[in-house]
Amino acid sequence: MTVRDSNGNELNDGDAVQVIKDLKVKGSSETLKRGTVFKNIRLTDDEEAIECGQGRNTVVLKTCFLKKA
Repeated sequence: MTVRDSNGNELNDGDAVQVIKDLKVKGSSETLKRGTVFKNIRLTDDEEAIECGQGRNTVVLKTCFLKKA
């Protein structure tokens, strides 16, 4: 299984990714701003989703809204 970002670059565990558009976080009043960088991502069983840490929380993001940093 290969996981790819919005530009077609392959993503691996531990990579850094950048958000390409403002995203509302479901179940929260927070918004992830464009340009936010997440380090040390973790791949999931789904090709279109990754896990990343945001403070004490873990966020699952779709790869179509990310690019490799």
